[in-house]
Amino acid sequence: MGKPDAPTPPDPYETAEAQTGTNIGTAIANNTMGNVNQVTPQGNLTYSNNGYETYTGPNGESYQIPRTTATTTLNDTAQATFDQNQNAQLNLGTLANERSEFLRDYLPTTEAATDSIDSKLFELGSKRLDPRFDREQDGLQTRMANQGITAGSEAWQREMDQFGQTKNDAYNQLMLNGRGQASNEVNMPINQITALLSGSQVSNPNVQMNAQQGMATTDIGGLINQNYGQQQQNYQNEMSQSNGLMGGLFGLGGSAIMASDRRMKKDIVQIGKMNGLGVYSFRYNYEEPEAELRMGFMADEVENIAPNAVHVAGDGFKRVDYAKALEAIG
Repeated sequence: MGKPDAPTPPDPYETAEAQTGTNIGTAIANNTMGNVNQVTPQGNLTYSNNGYETYTGPNGESYQIPRTTATTTLNDTAQATFDQNQNAQLNLGTLANERSEFLRDYLPTTEAATDSIDSKLFELGSKRLDPRFDREQDGLQTRMANQGITAGSEAWQREMDQFGQTKNDAYNQLMLNGRGQASNEVNMPINQITALLSGSQVSNPNVQMNAQQGMATTDIGGLINQNYGQQQQNYQNEMSQSNGLMGGLFGLGGSAIMASDRRMKKDIVQIGKMNGLGVYSFRYNYEEPEAELRMGFMADEVENIAPNAVHVAGDGFKRVDYAKALEAIG
Protein backbone atom coordinates (compact mmCIF):
# COMPACT_ATOMS: atom_id res chain seq x y z
CA MET A 1 0.00 0.00 0.00
CA GLY A 2 1.65 3.23 -1.13
CA LYS A 3 1.50 6.27 1.04
CA PRO A 4 -1.58 8.47 0.36
CA ASP A 5 -1.08 11.93 -1.08
CA ALA A 6 -1.66 14.81 1.32
CA PRO A 7 -4.64 17.01 0.35
CA THR A 8 -3.79 20.29 -1.35
CA PRO A 9 -4.57 23.29 0.90
CA PRO A 10 -7.27 25.59 -0.52
CA ASP A 11 -5.92 28.59 -2.41
CA PRO A 12 -6.69 31.70 -0.29
CA TYR A 13 -7.37 33.83 -3.35
CA GLU A 14 -9.74 31.26 -4.83
CA THR A 15 -11.46 30.94 -1.45
CA ALA A 16 -11.78 34.71 -1.19
CA GLU A 17 -13.10 34.88 -4.76
CA ALA A 18 -15.69 32.20 -4.04
CA GLN A 19 -16.80 34.02 -0.89
CA THR A 20 -16.92 37.34 -2.76
CA GLY A 21 -19.11 35.83 -5.48
CA THR A 22 -21.46 34.38 -2.88
CA ASN A 23 -21.64 37.68 -0.97
CA ILE A 24 -22.37 39.65 -4.13
CA GLY A 25 -25.04 37.17 -5.19
CA THR A 26 -26.68 37.39 -1.77
CA ALA A 27 -26.53 41.21 -1.81
CA ILE A 28 -28.14 41.34 -5.26
CA ALA A 29 -30.87 38.93 -4.15
CA ASN A 30 -31.56 40.97 -1.00
CA ASN A 31 -31.68 44.19 -3.02
CA THR A 32 -34.06 42.65 -5.56
CA MET A 33 -36.39 41.34 -2.85
CA GLY A 34 -36.34 44.73 -1.10
CA ASN A 35 -37.18 46.75 -4.24
CA VAL A 36 -40.92 46.17 -4.08
CA ASN A 37 -42.99 48.45 -6.33
CA GLN A 38 -45.58 50.46 -4.38
CA VAL A 39 -49.02 51.63 -5.48
CA THR A 40 -50.60 54.21 -3.14
CA PRO A 41 -53.54 56.64 -3.35
CA GLN A 42 -51.04 59.50 -3.78
CA GLY A 43 -48.98 57.84 -6.51
CA ASN A 44 -46.60 55.01 -7.32
CA LEU A 45 -43.01 54.07 -6.53
CA THR A 46 -41.36 51.78 -9.08
CA TYR A 47 -37.88 50.28 -9.41
CA SER A 48 -36.13 49.63 -12.71
CA ASN A 49 -32.74 48.37 -13.84
CA ASN A 50 -30.49 51.11 -15.14
CA GLY A 51 -27.45 49.20 -16.33
CA TYR A 52 -24.60 47.61 -14.40
CA GLU A 53 -21.46 48.54 -12.52
CA THR A 54 -18.41 46.30 -12.85
CA TYR A 55 -16.69 45.16 -9.66
CA THR A 56 -13.37 43.30 -9.73
CA GLY A 57 -12.84 40.72 -7.00
CA PRO A 58 -9.59 39.89 -5.15
CA ASN A 59 -8.59 37.28 -7.76
CA GLY A 60 -9.34 39.47 -10.76
CA GLU A 61 -12.82 38.04 -11.37
CA SER A 62 -15.31 40.63 -12.67
CA TYR A 63 -18.86 40.91 -11.38
CA GLN A 64 -21.77 42.84 -12.86
CA ILE A 65 -23.63 44.74 -10.13
CA PRO A 66 -27.12 45.92 -11.18
CA ARG A 67 -27.74 49.67 -10.94
CA THR A 68 -31.31 50.35 -9.83
CA THR A 69 -33.39 53.51 -10.32
CA ALA A 70 -36.34 54.33 -8.02
CA THR A 71 -39.03 56.47 -9.71
CA THR A 72 -41.83 58.23 -7.81
CA THR A 73 -44.89 59.19 -9.84
CA LEU A 74 -47.64 61.27 -8.19
CA ASN A 75 -51.27 61.31 -9.22
CA ASP A 76 -52.72 64.54 -10.65
CA THR A 77 -53.95 65.92 -7.32
CA ALA A 78 -50.78 65.08 -5.42
CA GLN A 79 -48.63 66.47 -8.24
CA ALA A 80 -50.58 69.75 -8.26
CA THR A 81 -50.22 70.05 -4.49
CA PHE A 82 -46.51 69.31 -4.72
CA ASP A 83 -46.06 71.94 -7.44
CA GLN A 84 -47.89 74.55 -5.36
CA ASN A 85 -45.70 73.79 -2.35
CA GLN A 86 -42.58 74.04 -4.49
CA ASN A 87 -43.72 77.39 -5.88
CA ALA A 88 -44.47 78.70 -2.39
CA GLN A 89 -41.05 77.65 -1.18
CA LEU A 90 -39.48 79.27 -4.23
CA ASN A 91 -41.27 82.52 -3.43
CA LEU A 92 -40.01 82.41 0.17
CA GLY A 93 -36.49 81.76 -1.06
CA THR A 94 -36.73 84.65 -3.52
CA LEU A 95 -38.00 86.99 -0.80
CA ALA A 96 -35.20 85.93 1.53
CA ASN A 97 -32.68 86.59 -1.22
CA GLU A 98 -34.07 90.07 -1.82
CA ARG A 99 -34.05 90.87 1.90
CA SER A 100 -30.48 89.60 2.21
CA GLU A 101 -29.32 92.47 -0.03
CA PHE A 102 -30.38 94.76 2.80
CA LEU A 103 -28.00 93.00 5.20
CA ARG A 104 -24.93 94.10 3.23
CA ASP A 105 -25.43 97.69 4.43
CA TYR A 106 -27.23 96.85 7.65
CA LEU A 107 -24.77 94.53 9.40
CA PRO A 108 -21.94 97.08 9.80
CA THR A 109 -24.37 99.36 11.68
CA THR A 110 -25.72 96.79 14.11
CA GLU A 111 -23.20 97.45 16.90
CA ALA A 112 -23.82 101.20 16.87
CA ALA A 113 -27.56 100.64 16.66
CA THR A 114 -27.44 98.25 19.61
CA ASP A 115 -25.50 100.75 21.72
CA SER A 116 -27.92 103.54 20.82
CA ILE A 117 -31.02 101.52 21.71
CA ASP A 118 -29.32 100.24 24.85
CA SER A 119 -28.49 103.77 26.01
CA LYS A 120 -32.01 104.97 25.28
CA LEU A 121 -33.59 102.12 27.23
CA PHE A 122 -31.21 102.63 30.15
CA GLU A 123 -32.06 106.30 30.20
CA LEU A 124 -35.79 105.61 30.25
CA GLY A 125 -35.40 103.00 33.01
CA SER A 126 -33.21 105.28 35.13
CA LYS A 127 -35.90 107.96 35.12
CA ARG A 128 -38.09 105.53 37.00
CA LEU A 129 -35.44 104.12 39.33
CA ASP A 130 -33.72 107.37 40.39
CA PRO A 131 -36.73 108.92 42.27
CA ARG A 132 -37.50 105.57 43.86
CA PHE A 133 -34.01 105.08 45.31
CA ASP A 134 -33.82 108.75 46.42
CA ARG A 135 -36.99 108.24 48.44
CA GLU A 136 -35.77 104.95 49.87
CA GLN A 137 -32.43 106.47 50.88
CA ASP A 138 -34.11 109.39 52.65
CA GLY A 139 -36.43 107.01 54.45
CA LEU A 140 -33.53 104.77 55.52
CA GLN A 141 -31.50 107.65 56.91
CA THR A 142 -34.53 109.02 58.80
CA ARG A 143 -35.27 105.62 60.30
CA MET A 144 -31.66 105.16 61.46
CA ALA A 145 -31.66 108.66 63.04
CA ASN A 146 -34.86 107.88 64.91
CA GLN A 147 -33.23 104.67 66.16
CA GLY A 148 -30.25 106.61 67.50
CA ILE A 149 -27.83 105.31 64.85
CA THR A 150 -25.43 108.14 64.15
CA ALA A 151 -24.05 108.92 60.71
CA GLY A 152 -20.61 107.34 60.11
CA SER A 153 -21.06 104.66 62.77
CA GLU A 154 -20.51 101.00 61.97
CA ALA A 155 -24.24 100.24 62.04
CA TRP A 156 -24.93 103.26 59.81
CA GLN A 157 -22.31 102.17 57.30
CA ARG A 158 -23.58 98.58 57.22
CA GLU A 159 -27.13 99.70 56.39
CA MET A 160 -25.93 102.11 53.71
CA ASP A 161 -23.72 99.43 52.09
CA GLN A 162 -26.65 97.03 51.89
CA PHE A 163 -28.83 99.74 50.38
CA GLY A 164 -26.12 100.59 47.84
CA GLN A 165 -25.82 96.94 46.80
CA THR A 166 -29.57 96.68 46.25
CA LYS A 167 -29.52 99.87 44.18
CA ASN A 168 -26.53 98.66 42.12
CA ASP A 169 -28.22 95.29 41.39
CA ALA A 170 -31.33 97.08 40.14
CA TYR A 171 -29.35 99.27 37.70
CA ASN A 172 -27.32 96.27 36.48
CA GLN A 173 -30.51 94.36 35.78
CA LEU A 174 -31.89 97.38 33.95
CA MET A 175 -28.77 97.48 31.78
CA LEU A 176 -28.91 93.74 31.00
CA ASN A 177 -32.58 93.90 30.08
CA GLY A 178 -31.93 96.87 27.85
CA ARG A 179 -29.05 95.11 26.11
CA GLY A 180 -31.19 92.01 25.44
CA GLN A 181 -34.09 94.06 24.09
CA ALA A 182 -31.74 96.10 21.91
CA SER A 183 -30.18 92.95 20.46
CA ASN A 184 -33.62 91.53 19.65
CA GLU A 185 -34.63 94.67 17.83
CA VAL A 186 -31.37 94.89 15.89
CA ASN A 187 -31.45 91.18 14.96
CA MET A 188 -35.08 91.20 13.88
CA PRO A 189 -34.31 91.66 10.13
CA ILE A 190 -31.78 88.80 10.32
CA ASN A 191 -34.29 86.56 12.10
CA GLN A 192 -36.91 87.33 9.49
CA ILE A 193 -34.59 86.28 6.68
CA THR A 194 -33.63 83.12 8.57
CA ALA A 195 -37.32 82.24 8.98
CA LEU A 196 -37.90 82.77 5.27
CA LEU A 197 -34.96 80.53 4.39
CA SER A 198 -36.14 77.75 6.72
CA GLY A 199 -39.54 77.84 5.05
CA SER A 200 -38.03 77.56 1.57
CA GLN A 201 -36.34 74.19 2.06
CA VAL A 202 -37.13 71.72 -0.71
CA SER A 203 -38.93 68.66 0.65
CA ASN A 204 -38.95 65.22 -0.93
CA PRO A 205 -42.14 63.26 -1.57
CA ASN A 206 -42.90 60.81 1.21
CA VAL A 207 -42.55 57.16 0.24
CA GLN A 208 -42.78 54.10 2.42
CA MET A 209 -39.53 52.35 3.14
CA ASN A 210 -39.66 48.70 2.17
CA ALA A 211 -39.09 46.05 4.79
CA GLN A 212 -35.86 44.39 3.77
CA GLN A 213 -36.13 40.66 3.18
CA GLY A 214 -32.91 39.41 4.70
CA MET A 215 -31.11 36.51 3.03
CA ALA A 216 -28.11 35.18 4.92
CA THR A 217 -25.01 34.69 2.81
CA THR A 218 -23.44 31.24 2.57
CA ASP A 219 -20.09 30.94 4.33
CA ILE A 220 -18.26 29.49 1.33
CA GLY A 221 -14.86 30.17 2.88
CA GLY A 222 -15.85 28.26 5.98
CA LEU A 223 -17.20 25.35 3.95
CA ILE A 224 -14.01 25.17 1.86
CA ASN A 225 -11.82 25.16 4.96
CA GLN A 226 -14.11 22.65 6.65
CA ASN A 227 -13.84 20.34 3.62
CA TYR A 228 -10.05 20.73 3.66
CA GLY A 229 -10.01 19.86 7.33
CA GLN A 230 -12.03 16.71 6.63
CA GLN A 231 -9.67 15.76 3.80
CA GLN A 232 -6.72 16.34 6.12
CA GLN A 233 -8.34 14.08 8.74
CA ASN A 234 -8.97 11.38 6.13
CA TYR A 235 -5.35 11.71 5.05
CA GLN A 236 -4.16 11.25 8.60
CA ASN A 237 -6.37 8.17 8.95
CA GLU A 238 -5.05 6.72 5.69
CA MET A 239 -1.47 7.46 6.74
CA SER A 240 -2.08 5.66 10.02
CA GLN A 241 -3.52 2.68 8.16
CA SER A 242 -0.65 2.73 5.67
CA ASN A 243 1.92 2.84 8.43
CA GLY A 244 0.18 -0.07 10.16
CA LEU A 245 0.20 -2.15 6.99
CA MET A 246 3.80 -1.28 6.25
CA GLY A 247 4.82 -2.21 9.77
CA GLY A 248 2.95 -5.50 9.59
CA LEU A 249 4.33 -6.43 6.20
CA PHE A 250 7.88 -5.55 7.09
CA GLY A 251 7.42 -7.70 10.17
CA LEU A 252 6.43 -10.52 7.87
CA GLY A 253 9.58 -9.90 5.90
CA GLY A 254 11.56 -11.14 8.83
CA SER A 255 9.57 -14.36 8.82
CA ALA A 256 11.06 -15.27 5.41
CA ILE A 257 8.75 -17.72 3.59
CA MET A 258 5.01 -17.79 4.32
CA ALA A 259 2.20 -19.95 2.94
CA SER A 260 0.41 -17.52 0.64
CA ASP A 261 -1.57 -19.69 -1.73
CA ARG A 262 -5.10 -18.34 -2.06
CA ARG A 263 -6.44 -21.91 -1.84
CA MET A 264 -5.08 -22.22 1.70
CA LYS A 265 -6.97 -19.16 2.99
CA LYS A 266 -10.48 -18.12 3.95
CA ASP A 267 -12.23 -14.91 5.11
CA ILE A 268 -10.13 -13.05 2.53
CA VAL A 269 -10.65 -9.25 2.43
CA GLN A 270 -8.48 -6.79 0.55
CA ILE A 271 -7.51 -4.01 2.95
CA GLY A 272 -5.14 -2.00 0.77
CA LYS A 273 -2.45 -1.95 -1.86
CA MET A 274 1.30 -1.51 -1.76
CA ASN A 275 2.70 -0.23 -5.05
CA GLY A 276 0.08 -2.14 -7.04
CA LEU A 277 0.23 -5.34 -4.99
CA GLY A 278 -2.88 -6.19 -2.98
CA VAL A 279 -2.69 -6.52 0.79
CA TYR A 280 -5.25 -8.85 2.40
CA SER A 281 -6.54 -9.90 5.76
CA PHE A 282 -7.37 -13.62 6.07
CA ARG A 283 -7.37 -16.80 8.14
CA TYR A 284 -5.91 -20.15 7.13
CA ASN A 285 -8.40 -22.86 6.37
CA TYR A 286 -7.36 -24.87 9.39
CA GLU A 287 -7.89 -21.96 11.83
CA GLU A 288 -10.97 -21.46 13.97
CA PRO A 289 -13.43 -18.67 12.97
CA GLU A 290 -12.50 -16.65 16.06
CA ALA A 291 -8.78 -16.84 15.33
CA GLU A 292 -6.94 -13.55 14.93
CA LEU A 293 -6.86 -12.26 11.37
CA ARG A 294 -3.57 -12.50 9.51
CA MET A 295 -2.27 -10.04 6.91
CA GLY A 296 -0.25 -10.60 3.76
CA PHE A 297 -0.03 -11.04 -0.03
CA MET A 298 -1.60 -13.55 -2.38
CA ALA A 299 1.01 -15.78 -4.10
CA ASP A 300 -0.70 -15.60 -7.52
CA GLU A 301 -0.45 -11.77 -7.47
CA VAL A 302 3.15 -11.76 -6.25
CA GLU A 303 4.09 -14.03 -9.20
CA ASN A 304 3.09 -11.28 -11.61
CA ILE A 305 5.49 -8.79 -10.00
CA ALA A 306 8.27 -10.87 -8.44
CA PRO A 307 8.26 -14.46 -9.75
CA ASN A 308 11.47 -15.25 -7.89
CA ALA A 309 9.68 -14.59 -4.61
CA VAL A 310 7.20 -17.48 -5.16
CA HIS A 311 7.81 -21.25 -5.18
CA VAL A 312 5.62 -24.34 -4.93
CA ALA A 313 6.15 -26.47 -1.85
CA GLY A 314 6.01 -30.25 -1.70
CA ASP A 315 2.29 -30.11 -0.75
CA GLY A 316 1.49 -28.40 -4.05
CA PHE A 317 0.70 -25.01 -2.48
CA LYS A 318 2.58 -21.80 -3.22
CA ARG A 319 4.79 -19.99 -0.72
CA VAL A 320 5.98 -16.36 -0.81
CA ASP A 321 9.38 -15.14 0.27
CA TYR A 322 8.29 -11.81 1.80
CA ALA A 323 11.80 -10.43 1.93
CA LYS A 324 12.11 -10.77 -1.85
CA ALA A 325 8.54 -9.60 -2.48
CA LEU A 326 9.00 -6.46 -0.43
CA GLU A 327 12.33 -5.80 -2.09
CA ALA A 328 10.71 -6.11 -5.53
CA ILE A 329 7.93 -3.61 -4.85
CA GLY A 330 10.33 -1.29 -3.02
